[in-house]
Amino acid sequence: MAKSPETEHPLKAFGWATSDSSGVFSPFKFSRRATGERDVQFKVLYCGVCHSDLHMAKNEWGFTQYPLVPGHEIAGEVTEVGSKVKKVKVGDKVGVGCMVGSCRQCDQCTNDLENYCSKMILTYSAVYTDGTITYGGYSNLMVADEHFIVRWPENFPLDAGAPLLCAGITTYSPLRYFGLDKPGMNIGVVGLGGLGHVAVKFAKAFGTKVTVISTSINKKKEAIEKLGADSFLVSRDPEDMKATAGTLDGILDTVSADHPILPLLSLLKPHGKMVLLGVPNKPIELPAFPLITGRKLIAGSGIGGMKETQEMIDFAAKHNILPDVEIIPIDYINTAMDRLVKSDVKYRFVIDIAKSLKAE
Repeated sequence: MAKSPETEHPLKAFGWATSDSSGVFSPFKFSRRATGERDVQFKVLYCGVCHSDLHMAKNEWGFTQYPLVPGHEIAGEVTEVGSKVKKVKVGDKVGVGCMVGSCRQCDQCTNDLENYCSKMILTYSAVYTDGTITYGGYSNLMVADEHFIVRWPENFPLDAGAPLLCAGITTYSPLRYFGLDKPGMNIGVVGLGGLGHVAVKFAKAFGTKVTVISTSINKKKEAIEKLGADSFLVSRDPEDMKATAGTLDGILDTVSADHPILPLLSLLKPHGKMVLLGVPNKPIELPAFPLITGRKLIAGSGIGGMKETQEMIDFAAKHNILPDVEIIPIDYINTAMDRLVKSDVKYRFVIDIAKSLKAE
């Protein structure tokens, strides 16, 4: 008979979980593995609430394993290290992002692209190497292999910085990989949510000119005055779209809602690149003609490898790039999820685990 989540490992743990696709969270007792020779155990201090957590809680992508403890923007303080750990020591501040394992041997892994390994193990709702289900950061403690631990820069805030472990690397990686990080380039960012607002900050730090593309004029002041975007484009305004046609070197599309791609392609220069970062529920309609006539590229990108994630967080600390966050207690999570559905957050919820998570 399979052991219960509470007894399958030696370390007692607690957090908040949802047990079915209603997505309603409540306190949950479970367990973590003992700290292995290459493992790092840490006390979770803060955990960001990603849009993926909402999709997974409601099983909208079809592969959720319940009970589900989400959270893959996890920041905390090391409490124990295994005998062979060299990366960090007790007392260090650390982070864990979207993955906690990979095969470490394939071409992707040996090229620091563990995120594209076919055996990559997600931080929550995946099967770990020992056959047990992974649980994320809506919890009091984590145990992870040191390879998947991010060293936290000194004097860099853990609370506001936590969402960089997903939203940060998800936007930083494509800007770098697709060469959209050159000063003077014109970059478009579609959607001004958790991902989009961080994309604007990284793109500006690289010295590019940033155009925020949104369905609503309401976000214009915020985009330009607060986030530092150079211009703002309302995608539902035909005149606005026409005036901007053929001016962008690249576009990061961060929107998870269903939306048309064709109007956005018209904004790209010839040889321009559009990178999809959001995951709409329905397949996108992809017109061939504008791609062919402008030699335009549509690509996707998902998080980044561990080396690049460390590089991203160090770059963010150097340039003081921090997401705009609303700090919440853990018992607010159900309300936060309801607000997330309505995009009613500027721009990322972060759970104060240390102050608010108490064992029942």
